[in-house]
Amino acid sequence: MSATLSVRSSAPAAACSGCGSRSARVHGRYRRSLADSPVAGRAVKVVVTVRRFKCVNDACCQTTFSEQIPGLTSPFAGRTPTLTKELVSIALALAGRAGSRLATRLGMPCGRDLLIKLIRAQPAPEVPKVTVLGVDDFAIRRRHSYNTILIDMETHRPIDVLPDREAQTLADWLTAHPGVEIVCRDRGGAYAEGVRAGAPDATQVADRFHLWKNLCEAAQKTVVAHHGCLRQAARAEAEVQPEAEPDEHTPPPEIPGPPSRDYPLAARTRQRHADVRECLARGLSRAAVGRELNLDIQTVRRFADAATVEELLVKAEHRSSRLDPWRDMVNQHWNAGVTNAQDITAELRVLGFTGSIQIIRRYLRPLRPHGDGRKRGLGKSAPTIPAIPKPRQVSRWMLTHPDHLDEDDALGLKAAVSSCEHLERLHSHIRAFAAIMQQRRGADLPAWLDTVDSDDLPALHTLATGLRRDLDAVINGLTLEHNSGAVEGAVTRIKALKRQCYGRANFDLLRLRILLILDQRHVIVARAEIHERPQRPRGLLPLPERTVQRLLADPISGRHGMGGVFTWPCSGLSLGHGGSGGSEGGRRNSALVPLTVAEVRRLLAAGPARHVASMH
Repeated sequence: MSATLSVRSSAPAAACSGCGSRSARVHGRYRRSLADSPVAGRAVKVVVTVRRFKCVNDACCQTTFSEQIPGLTSPFAGRTPTLTKELVSIALALAGRAGSRLATRLGMPCGRDLLIKLIRAQPAPEVPKVTVLGVDDFAIRRRHSYNTILIDMETHRPIDVLPDREAQTLADWLTAHPGVEIVCRDRGGAYAEGVRAGAPDATQVADRFHLWKNLCEAAQKTVVAHHGCLRQAARAEAEVQPEAEPDEHTPPPEIPGPPSRDYPLAARTRQRHADVRECLARGLSRAAVGRELNLDIQTVRRFADAATVEELLVKAEHRSSRLDPWRDMVNQHWNAGVTNAQDITAELRVLGFTGSIQIIRRYLRPLRPHGDGRKRGLGKSAPTIPAIPKPRQVSRWMLTHPDHLDEDDALGLKAAVSSCEHLERLHSHIRAFAAIMQQRRGADLPAWLDTVDSDDLPALHTLATGLRRDLDAVINGLTLEHNSGAVEGAVTRIKALKRQCYGRANFDLLRLRILLILDQRHVIVARAEIHERPQRPRGLLPLPERTVQRLLADPISGRHGMGGVFTWPCSGLSLGHGGSGGSEGGRRNSALVPLTVAEVRRLLAAGPARHVASMH
């Protein structure tokens, strides 16, 4: 179903598209069909009777020209400007395929290529003068190609996109757009070099999020390296506890020791670690090691950075599992004689366990006779002491604010820290760095770095070395109020835009979508902030006090003395009288009275509508 409208222009003359001279000499007429915005879900076609005029200017290169109706026709266009704007909005939001499906559903059928063409036809916003600039990269193809996003940190609006993340590209942009005083960036060396070359007087600020992230990674490595101390402390604590009277039918309880490392993963990890170390000892670079052993560079880096192979095995053996919160309860059931995995799973499901029965079976298999789940018997006893927290859990305790830890987590952190002096010093360094970052005491960072260097914590030494390479920017990041939060948010939205095009959009198309759609979002947010009004109770309509008094005194309404319906004064709003000449209309900050919607409807039905002010 569609609707067709036949229209024609009533203007007596039209302007020539070549010279601008107006002419009233009609040369001929023809019909032109235009697609317009749908009405009630139906497609609309506008048939325009267009006149062709003869140009009266003898010097003009055009003998005749067609009239253009403002707001309705455009040269060589088969759509109205209104429909074109709607299609552009759909194209910016959904790109080609998805936008085409939605537009067809809404009564504006079009192809995906048309939507892409409309995006490319849009002009890019002009780059404004920027004082505080945010810089970050985002992946087009991870580990292969990257682009750079530039954000105006005062308005949080993207202003440009660069085709790579090279220092020279950023330096050229900064040279072409002078006036940047502060640059918020991550700790990448390319951006630091580009800022120094393009804006040498600008203050560089390292992002606090990345600083804390780097500290978290160093803390994780340290906890993994000293996780054995927690096991030794648990063993020593179990040995000093008074032993219970042995039962002749129950095997003696076992203290959990380190897991057996004769499984295939451990053997493969040891062999790979030895191969990587042997290649590095021969003087090969990490890239050359990856080519020789057919390993990814990230895998080579992980094995090369590990001090010992045990550090790699700890990471593999202490991965998180859905069974972790229920491990002690499973041990209790096993020691109580409940050895059927299905029965244990059923009891845990009642308490909220969401894992599968296979998780329980894999956990109980080493406890059964000869490690075979099909054989019956008492087998080994399950550990009777609480499970040792995994490195990731201990790291989370250390990196969480003490006020946000519950009682059990606080006790677990206290036990972990007291069992190893290295973990105790690590926790002290984390709390000191958190205080520096939270209180913006960047001047205390050099003293913190010296304290870290005096301790035997290699992971923190690596972090301190990296911070010293970019010390000025790090101190500025821990002192100034600026950060890269707006840039990280823009990168997150860019990832969604990139995936809508299946990662195959050319740079020009992706750049226009980033600049136009995020700029459009910024305008919408700005308008919402400008027009934001104070909140009022649902169902209440603010009216000026004198207007309400006049309404109540109106004999037509028949509602004299409605004392309990409204309360006043309600100042701070700027709604005025609805009439054009009323004195209340120009009064801002006038006293306003909330009036129920039901009362307003009755007043409207009883009296003239000019008494009501600004119904929304």
